[in-house]
Amino acid sequence: MPIIRRNSVPAAPSEPRRPAEILRVGTADERWNAARALGSSADGVAALQDALRTEADPKVREAIFTSLVRIGSPDSVAAVIPCLRVDDAQLRGGALDALRAMIGVVRPVLPALLADADADVRLLTCDLVRELPTADATRLLCDVLARETEANVCIAAVDVLAEIGDAAALPYLENCAARFHQVPFLGFAVQIAMQQIVAERPVLHD
Repeated sequence: MPIIRRNSVPAAPSEPRRPAEILRVGTADERWNAARALGSSADGVAALQDALRTEADPKVREAIFTSLVRIGSPDSVAAVIPCLRVDDAQLRGGALDALRAMIGVVRPVLPALLADADADVRLLTCDLVRELPTADATRLLCDVLARETEANVCIAAVDVLAEIGDAAALPYLENCAARFHQVPFLGFAVQIAMQQIVAERPVLHD
């Protein structure tokens, strides 16, 4: 018969793990639930940002981005922007979708992103500008065309201007094509953009 010691103390119940801890060490389903839970408070941004650096499961990544968008703060934007610099195309795409979904908070940092030292970041940011009102988008992208040294970035800016730009972009487009006269495709893209702007958003004369 086992001896029962009267003075033995039952073990204290272990504390439940916090979502931030689960997001680091849980199963994929547990991490997904933790990522969703962290989206209910701005305090969760730091844990979500840390998880983005290592998370490989697409479903969990999506939950992390969704929670950052739900929080929708400048810190959320700062957490997502580094993903524009990675080689993982899926992660970059998720970051772009997240930034697009909170464009109102992203808007103040667009000029800095369009002037980023990384040409890939500048190129990707041109696509985000598509979400802005026509006048604001035109102004930002005209600034890009005036100073940009990479033809691919200019092509991205021209593509957006062709879709939403106004007549204020016409001289910038023309000057850009002249600067990159050695890049035939850019000249062709500029020609198409100018035709679309004139046809769809013509210059208004007094």
